[in-house]
Amino acid sequence: MRLIINVLNKKYPQNYLVRKPLTGSLILMAYCLIFALLYNPLKTHASQNFGYSATMAIYFSVATVFAFLLIMALKTTTYYSKENEWTFFKELTTVFLALSMMGVVVYLMGFIMETPSSRWNLHTFWGSYRIAFLFGIIPFAFFTLSNYRYLLVSEVTEDYVIKDDTLQNEKEEKIRINSQLKKEELAFYPNQLIFAEADGNYVNFYLDNEGKKRKETIRNSISDIEQQLAETKFIVRTHRAFIVNLKKIRSKKGNTMGYRLKLHGTEAEIPVSRQKVASFDQQLGQYK
Repeated sequence: MRLIINVLNKKYPQNYLVRKPLTGSLILMAYCLIFALLYNPLKTHASQNFGYSATMAIYFSVATVFAFLLIMALKTTTYYSKENEWTFFKELTTVFLALSMMGVVVYLMGFIMETPSSRWNLHTFWGSYRIAFLFGIIPFAFFTLSNYRYLLVSEVTEDYVIKDDTLQNEKEEKIRINSQLKKEELAFYPNQLIFAEADGNYVNFYLDNEGKKRKETIRNSISDIEQQLAETKFIVRTHRAFIVNLKKIRSKKGNTMGYRLKLHGTEAEIPVSRQKVASFDQQLGQYK
């Protein structure tokens, strides 16, 4: 049981159909329609008022629209909203709920498309639900199982020694950060930066000057700040919203899905995105 719980709680990449709901719903609809037209599985048939192609197009168009709406609704909830906290359990439940929604919608659409008097029974409901579920599960399963290797990755924790660089400022030149506001500028020694964080149209800099912590804010984008800091090799971007000083890292925890960093001088945990894990490890190895 513990093994199953651990697997379900593992961080997992979000299914493409879930991560990109609009594009995903179009892929899902196209697959179901093409599969139905080419193979006519499960003895699906035309309605009384439409041909077989039109019938399948109507059923799966409406069903995938409601699956899209369900996924969008889930992504507004606290539990399902954060992609970087996605787990295998969240993946499975989202897919199951989306397919269940398709099954219910196909059943209810039958009251419009078919003769309604003979449909109000459990056998008909199960038949409609089963058809929609079996049609839709293939594209969902394809994108989910394509990431199966992440279930085999163990989480690692590494701690690092922080060097005393209090005298380093004498050997460094100050970094001068330009703002989008002409009269605004920020200057600090590279060793003083703990991390920088995007905050809308601003970037917050968290600095440590011999134990004295301070926060400075500049109006600019995190991408422009990254370019301004590019010559300082131990200051790197780890995430779309964060830049960190590699020399300040005291621990990292995670796996190829991403890391969570703890830095000297702050209690905040800084993320390393999945896309940057490989380059981050290479850069970190030069300073730790």
